[in-house]
Amino acid sequence: MTPTVATTCADPVILDQWHPLLPLDEMTADNVGHTILLGEQLSYQLDTDGAPVVWLAADADATALPVLVEYLYVWVCLGSPPEALFAIPEFAEPDRRNIHAGTIGVHVSAPRAIENFLDMGHFPYVHTDVLGAEPHTEVAEYDVHIDPDTNDVWATECVFYQPRAATTSTEGQMSDYLYRVPHPYCVILYKTTPLAAERMDVIALFCRPIAEDRIEAHMFLCLLDPDNSETVIRKFQQTIFGQDKPILENQYPKLLPLDPRAETPIRADKVAIAYRRWLSDLGVTYGVIPAA
Repeated sequence: MTPTVATTCADPVILDQWHPLLPLDEMTADNVGHTILLGEQLSYQLDTDGAPVVWLAADADATALPVLVEYLYVWVCLGSPPEALFAIPEFAEPDRRNIHAGTIGVHVSAPRAIENFLDMGHFPYVHTDVLGAEPHTEVAEYDVHIDPDTNDVWATECVFYQPRAATTSTEGQMSDYLYRVPHPYCVILYKTTPLAAERMDVIALFCRPIAEDRIEAHMFLCLLDPDNSETVIRKFQQTIFGQDKPILENQYPKLLPLDPRAETPIRADKVAIAYRRWLSDLGVTYGVIPAA
């Protein structure tokens, strides 16, 4: 049975989240832009002081919505937002390059996109000879926990062989991974960098839900890469996500089932199982098929 797809969001958990609208540098004072968030038509523009303003397009009074500028993006909330967004301290480190690597539309729910990002098992088959290669297909045992202070989902001690882990790679390596889910529709990866053994590159996926089963995925990078051009870096990241896009769009159902019996998990799915349980505990209903 095909799940019903909501045209607008009635989920208070999701309405009260900050959502990434677009990169700040794509917003201008000269033109009013238009987009969709959670089924709602929004308009946006920079004001005379250069600050972003966002409002419901159908609002005759043009009442401004809550807005936050963080990590190169304009974030907006349709409900009552938290005071601050989740922290990425690496963003402020002076030797890192903070890059918006692109925005890609995908016909899938935001939770499906997040779960795919968490899946190391598909690397050798979808990202062949880049993020993985046969016969190195086994996902080794790793740990998953919920941070008691922030309520973020973490997967730690993840290790996987990668022929070309980053634009700075010159040979294959065993990459160390940390996954973090601080937001129902956002995920962050901390990954071994070939340039500094004690530090990690940061790669994030910030999903803007257009509808329950459609997103625009913003790819954010916070890298230790002094040499490659932004064009090369963006092309590398867009190629990776471009390989994921047809896989995601062929997922069925497009909404993520939260019932643990709905899809058969394997050992490598430990963090995906934790993510689904976490969404259920939060009370998320938008973009998912709630457990019975």
